[in-house]
Amino acid sequence: MSLPDPALVVLVGASGSGKSTWAASRYRVAEVVSSDALRAVVGSGEHDLDASTDAFALLEQVVAARLGRRLTTVIDTLGTDATRRRAWRDAARAVGLPTVAVALDTPAGVCRSRNAARDRPVPARVLTSQLASVAATVDLLEAEGWQVVRVAPDHELIEPGGGVDAAAATPGQRSTSPVESTSLRGVVLQLSRFPAEGDLLAWLREMAAAAEEAGLAGLALMDHLIQIPQVGRAWDPIPEPWVTLGALAASTTRLQLGTLVTPVTFRAPGVTAKAAATLSALTGGRAFVGVGAGWWEREHAAYGLGFPSARARLDALEVGIETMKALWAPGTKPYAGQRVSLPETTSYPRPVGEIPVIVGGGGDRTLRIAARLGDGCNVPSDEVGLAKMVRYLALVGQAGRDPRSVHATVLDLPLVGRDRDDVWARVERHRGRAAAATFAARHHAGTATEHATRLAGLADLGVTTAFVAPVGLDGPDDVRALAPLATAFG
Repeated sequence: MSLPDPALVVLVGASGSGKSTWAASRYRVAEVVSSDALRAVVGSGEHDLDASTDAFALLEQVVAARLGRRLTTVIDTLGTDATRRRAWRDAARAVGLPTVAVALDTPAGVCRSRNAARDRPVPARVLTSQLASVAATVDLLEAEGWQVVRVAPDHELIEPGGGVDAAAATPGQRSTSPVESTSLRGVVLQLSRFPAEGDLLAWLREMAAAAEEAGLAGLALMDHLIQIPQVGRAWDPIPEPWVTLGALAASTTRLQLGTLVTPVTFRAPGVTAKAAATLSALTGGRAFVGVGAGWWEREHAAYGLGFPSARARLDALEVGIETMKALWAPGTKPYAGQRVSLPETTSYPRPVGEIPVIVGGGGDRTLRIAARLGDGCNVPSDEVGLAKMVRYLALVGQAGRDPRSVHATVLDLPLVGRDRDDVWARVERHRGRAAAATFAARHHAGTATEHATRLAGLADLGVTTAFVAPVGLDGPDDVRALAPLATAFG
């Protein structure tokens, strides 16, 4: 079971119940606001009860500041003060944070034994009062609107998660039937940032080797002429993808290779078909094509390319997909389709097996094009994107196709750290002017294991492939750290 993150987490338990141990094993030091620790700050030690008033005044300041920034806040007190507890609840709700009460189900005898072993134990009568007060408090929590979590003495039941559990948000069931075309099932690494100095080919080979070592399913490259502002600066390097994929074909043995996505406005679709077929032949059938209508007018103008209306670009997307599939079909005979007529389909080498065409975009017409002509559709992994995925699969059925025969893919932009401290260090490093909690939520900031659990939830919703472009991906060690994600899709 995983807790929402970010969230307000209030611990409820008597002295000796293990609240501090539970919190320390799951949260960063900065995320836990402890009345005992603050007594040590403003008094002579954790058990200096004369410093309680000052300690709680400081605690309230820290809690208010963290909640105001929508940061995970774990309050380590007895949790039995109803007035304080409800004020914390209201403050968290005011900024949209979930409110969780974690009740420690530690037997009274264990609490007394641990308390007796302390240098300054709580008086026995006080501990007895605490135990009774905690029991009464637990009975009130649900009525107060808290998500109540009961934790057993071994404290192994709960971990903070990387956000809302996707599997709980939308009903669905993981499909166990393989897709009919070449499978992209799994996690595909998308490279979008490249080093400005050094041996580019050597770096690319190291990244591909690390992806294979991590057990990832493939590697995708963006197809842009100028680095996009969402990723970097205009003068940052971004190599031509089909040339680059050809170079990687010689240094990979298992990875599926392709683009995400190639705009139909950049090249005649027949030329893209030829490049993809060649890549398929060079890799023994490990090529895929991501294709879209194009969106960034600046790069078209800079390279002397036309940028027609959205309607015309979507028309070209339909023509492009039909043209590529006609040229990949067996034989050299003429082709006469609904949108395309070709006097011959002489295109050699032929691809090895089928080349999946993944359509990028979430507009209604794009989804319809993907449902009728493509082999899959790629949308963002957020709630809006997942809703579009549901729409796409419905359109596939309406087009007379089996939804299990297509690829349901998402683009995921996670922030991945080694542990909770590293995760938040990376949030600070990359968030720019964005609020830390907002940036962390946008990128599901968490460890690789937490991301694997989250992606498995997407698989339960019907997603077959996640194109993953981690924040701050610098070198092969960062890629190898993604190994736990490889298990997310079974």
